[in-house]
Amino acid sequence: MPKMKTKSGAKKRFTVRAGGTVKRSQAFKRHILTKKTTKSKRQLRGMTAVVAADVKSVRAMMPYA
Repeated sequence: MPKMKTKSGAKKRFTVRAGGTVKRSQAFKRHILTKKTTKSKRQLRGMTAVVAADVKSVRAMMPYA
């Protein structure tokens, strides 16, 4: 059997933690920031976990993670 390929977009966006949860960065922080409040931009900092309903599809895109 040949090796399975990892989706290159998924490997740039997600990392799998040791416990099996998938880590992702926050959305809505790239552009059009002038109309967003300082509080909302501050709360979009950092990383968060992928929702449990989407973990299976993300793990399928990264077979060796």
